[in-house]
Amino acid sequence: MLTYFPKCFSSRAIYCYLITLALVSLFFMDRVLPFQFILFGIVAVMVFFVLSTKLTMEWRRFKPETFTKKLFVIALVVRIVYVFFIYLYYVAMTGEPHAFHAGDEYVYQTLGRIWHDNGFEEMRSSMAYEELSDSGYPWWLGLVYLLFGPHVLAGRLIKCFIDAFSCVLMYNLAKRNFGDAAGRITAIFCMLMPNMWYYCGVTLKETEMAFMVVLFAERADAVLHSPKIKITGLIIPALCVLAMFTFRTALGAVMFASLAAALIFSTSKQLQMWKKVLYSAVFAIWMFLTVGVEIVQETQQLWEGRTTNQTEGYEWRSKREGGNQFAKYATGAVFAPAIFTIPFSSMVYIENQENQMMMNGANFIKNVLSGLTIFALFLLLLSGDWRNHVLPIALTCGYLVVLVFSNFAHSERFHFPVLALELMFAAYGVTQLKNKQKRWFVIWLVIICAANIAWAWIKLAGRGLT
Repeated sequence: MLTYFPKCFSSRAIYCYLITLALVSLFFMDRVLPFQFILFGIVAVMVFFVLSTKLTMEWRRFKPETFTKKLFVIALVVRIVYVFFIYLYYVAMTGEPHAFHAGDEYVYQTLGRIWHDNGFEEMRSSMAYEELSDSGYPWWLGLVYLLFGPHVLAGRLIKCFIDAFSCVLMYNLAKRNFGDAAGRITAIFCMLMPNMWYYCGVTLKETEMAFMVVLFAERADAVLHSPKIKITGLIIPALCVLAMFTFRTALGAVMFASLAAALIFSTSKQLQMWKKVLYSAVFAIWMFLTVGVEIVQETQQLWEGRTTNQTEGYEWRSKREGGNQFAKYATGAVFAPAIFTIPFSSMVYIENQENQMMMNGANFIKNVLSGLTIFALFLLLLSGDWRNHVLPIALTCGYLVVLVFSNFAHSERFHFPVLALELMFAAYGVTQLKNKQKRWFVIWLVIICAANIAWAWIKLAGRGLT
């Protein structure tokens, strides 16, 4: 069993990125990425793959307590450094401490300041006009600004602590499910993943959403794996589900459904039948007493509009100014086969897509690791061992299925909440690799290279830019 991320994987992934970027630039020379975004991509890919190999090898010798402390401290320091760097970068590039075309950030920043500037009653009055599914983050941001001041850095530095703690939670979750080696690789992947740094540096709700997903999964999994009855252990998972309904309705529903799936399908060896009945009854009563009519209505509307919303959404994207005419052909059947891998990397210059271009290296890393995620899930399914890990599998796959039939199947931002869980399965896939299976990784890299070149053509041809 491998207990580290192989150097041959890292070096080949780096070469694959450089080759893919060079080929895309050669094929579409009049749409080459600006140098700054090429630099962002190269640094992201180099840092992730080089340090993933180095740290997974060197940190194997540390005791779990020492590993956890180093993990948290370094993850925190890296994120804080990134937050200050990207703050100065955004100010230099846009004149504002926000990402390019930061419409949502301006809204959240404005709402978040109301509590601090005008008081609680004004905050409550302003939030009365917001949908429940988008009300949680402004309230959270308002509380942060009330306690620490209404500067964007206050909210972003809090994100750094939250996200660093998420790395520790993922270590515990992966270790409990797949062993210490997989736990350490998972934690280091999370610590180094550029997507996670990115959302610490912007005023968006994704870091908090991802934290709630991880906290829910880790705490609920701990209850399910405990030989003792832990009714009180369900309080944190239940609160996470309720809170998530104020951030994203679909994800709250998936979290609820994943726990239900775990209580139904987990093996009797892991969770005896009488415990399943007891936990199911307690959780059902809790949700019945706390879930309001508005949550039920929003969930029902989401379900009823699952087909028309996608069709209408992509039709609009194909016709809007600067839109891609190929978007009208996007359906669940198109996205489903690649849902673990997308979004593909944006390696060509498109006006007003600076954020996607800046994330080209980060998305390429996800493209590469998704092969290991798919490999791991295939092994669990083939061996029948999936019933010992129902909760994380149901949570990850359930949310991705929702994305398949949404307007946001290729949006990195919407994939982000379950990224840490996907990294966990990728880490497990690493530990299960045999020597004869390592050649598959090279084949996967060739597929990723071809897919990203094809995606560059689709982005340009769909806009008449080829």
